[in-house]
Amino acid sequence: RTEGVPKSIFEIDGAREVAIECNSFSKYAGFTGVRLGWTVVPDELTFADGTLVRDDFNRVMTTAFNGASNIVQGGGLACLDDEGLGEINTLIDYYLENAKLLKNAMEELGYDVYGGTDAPYVFVKLPEGKSSWDTFSEILEKAQVVTIPGAGFGPGGEGYLRLSAFAPRDTVIEACERLKKQMAL
Repeated sequence: RTEGVPKSIFEIDGAREVAIECNSFSKYAGFTGVRLGWTVVPDELTFADGTLVRDDFNRVMTTAFNGASNIVQGGGLACLDDEGLGEINTLIDYYLENAKLLKNAMEELGYDVYGGTDAPYVFVKLPEGKSSWDTFSEILEKAQVVTIPGAGFGPGGEGYLRLSAFAPRDTVIEACERLKKQMAL
């Protein structure tokens, strides 16, 4: 939602020659579990010999997968009409407001926080030497709030917690209050 932030890799100069874009309706439209997404392989993307990556990608995908069911595809199309896009934008606004609440709560406690502006996730930098798994367990046991240990995202995620804005507003507000009590520096 921030002005100037690309929504597609292809908004960046030169990307059509080097990138494949994958996306899904999971977070965008609340389709988690339905498994509907898309991949864009531009004609400009070629192998060293000049053949189109798109052709090989299409061959592999049509050989390995049958595709989404008609009803799921219909749901995806409904997301893209004017009414669907309006509902999605309302939903995105709702979750971004939840992310703002989470981000503000952690910043008020003095944590360095990343994300939560154009995405429904907030990454909280833990104090030096604090394990993300230990912090996750401590918060779960003492505050009954589920967070996500950064280590689950690979070695670079250790030392962080991920908070998700995908919850009802009253639940997020309560989680913020519990986190403030549990995570005060």
